[in-house]
Amino acid sequence: MSWPDARVQDIAVAHYGKALKKEHRDETGNYSVFGSSGQIGKHSDFVADFPTLIIGRKGSVGEVIWAPEGGWVIDTAFYLELLDHEAIDLRYLFYALKRANLSAKTITTSIPGLNRDDLYDTQIPLPPLPEQKRIAAILDKADAIRHKRQQAIQLADDFLRAVFLDMFGDPVTNPKGWETERLEGLVKVVSGATPSKSNDAYWIGDFPWVSPKDMKSVEIRSTIDHINQVVFERENLKKIPVGSVLIVVRGMILAHTVPVGITAAEVAINQDIKAFISSGGVLPEFLLWFLLSQHANLLSKVTTAAHGTKRFDMADLLNLPVFVPDIEVQRKFVSIARSYKATLDELDWSHKGARELFNSLGQRAFAGQL
Repeated sequence: MSWPDARVQDIAVAHYGKALKKEHRDETGNYSVFGSSGQIGKHSDFVADFPTLIIGRKGSVGEVIWAPEGGWVIDTAFYLELLDHEAIDLRYLFYALKRANLSAKTITTSIPGLNRDDLYDTQIPLPPLPEQKRIAAILDKADAIRHKRQQAIQLADDFLRAVFLDMFGDPVTNPKGWETERLEGLVKVVSGATPSKSNDAYWIGDFPWVSPKDMKSVEIRSTIDHINQVVFERENLKKIPVGSVLIVVRGMILAHTVPVGITAAEVAINQDIKAFISSGGVLPEFLLWFLLSQHANLLSKVTTAAHGTKRFDMADLLNLPVFVPDIEVQRKFVSIARSYKATLDELDWSHKGARELFNSLGQRAFAGQL
């Protein structure tokens, strides 16, 4: 079954968000504040008092966020207002735009972003309204299963964080008096880059290329984007070895989250991520959980660049004092983490199965095969 396509311009108006600095927000307010990566605070006023979809314009470009109660949308994002509620179901549009991969429409300038004309030109299949509602309901159920699996993985991660704190204490206050060394003296720092988007051959390959959108789990193995091995011969891009700790150092996600992970496969990284390769003083998995166990402290070190993007000052980050317990004590924690990893792996496979089910249903739904 095939359905006619409709352009976003024909079914919705894309409004620009309005600037709202953090110091001007009212965190006791009733309305959520949204940026390009999701909900980032509260406020007493709104720019949209209706259910809407928020589209990342800068920062997390192309991210599609469900905002059923509206709220204040800052100027790193668009928000959509339907032209005709009898022609399009908002929840269906949410899934359709996620499937449209708006991030692929990024304009590569000094500050990558999504142009509103490109958003407007995006086409989605438009079945009759009852069919839209049916598809949305099916995908909602599949998505709920996927989120439950993700929550189970998060609980497992929380367990290891608790084990780390029990063995070593708070990384910020160091109550057990461990010797410390600056992060800079314990790791080799490797930067990333984005291969030229104008060379299609660079993006036809199987080598994982990590961007912040892949940093959603502690173990980094698979990625959304892949590149060709020839990139390493022609561009200034390095292969990051297994056991490297990755941290996002630039992007609007740093307004509320500092993604940290460890490579379980050889990867490349983009320019918004740094890789820390241990020089031997600390074990990689120990360093990983040392960083994960002080999220609030890391978040407090995030600054704002002149153009509004969130970022780390690398000199400040590399000045971070790191526990350096005896290597055998580190190995004891790593042994616990690795034995527990079997449980994590089972949960991860369960999550992958739920994700594959969701993706399969989405593919069939938008092809008219459900």
